[in-house]
Amino acid sequence: MSARFEELGWQQTPMGEISLRRRFEPTARTDIYEVKLGDEYLMSSLFTAAECELARLGLARTPGTDLDIVVGGLGLGYTAREALLDTRVRTLTVIEYTDAVIDWHRRDLLPDTVGLAADSRVALVCADFFAAAAGTTGFDPERPGRTYDAVLLDIDHSPRHVLHHPHTAFYTADGLRVFAEHITAGGTFALWSDDAPDDEFLAVLGTVFIDVEAEQVFFDNPLTRSRSANTVYLATRP
Repeated sequence: MSARFEELGWQQTPMGEISLRRRFEPTARTDIYEVKLGDEYLMSSLFTAAECELARLGLARTPGTDLDIVVGGLGLGYTAREALLDTRVRTLTVIEYTDAVIDWHRRDLLPDTVGLAADSRVALVCADFFAAAAGTTGFDPERPGRTYDAVLLDIDHSPRHVLHHPHTAFYTADGLRVFAEHITAGGTFALWSDDAPDDEFLAVLGTVFIDVEAEQVFFDNPLTRSRSANTVYLATRP
């Protein structure tokens, strides 16, 4: 196998084949790690600014100490790693749909997030985030009704461009209202999106949460030799 490309892991899922690969990117002159779902690119270690800002912005508006946090979607681990830099974080529960992704981190296949799975504050849970968000049990089956100080979500491309059709119900007023019950009063919901801010979705968020905003995160894109942007939605449970 060429040193310029290596498939590190893959698994068939109901949404398609998910895979992790390492390849040399000549434009950036570095090795990058990518996750694909079928032919779709989910994430790349070349673009992590918004994933990190998801955690930083979400926790910056979260009050209190000894915080219990949920991260929806493990991926390459940048959101979880950034959240752990906040010394107030007591527990970090990561809900990941695919056990293969959890295995990548337990095997420390990703250099930038080595040790994440071994952190005593971290619990990596193989489960469907959206099913948990819609249920009464929530994100901790052993403690039904448990609430969290912040939920940081990075799974779908955007509220309009979902990876799996059943996810669409989450982004409705009814779906968000049920989900909000899992967040402590005054706690934070933060959501990553690959699209520009969506006024219609902001309006839906505003029917359930307060202090709703969408912040664009700009970053250099060596592939296009220009600036790119993602969006982080922020909201507070009343």
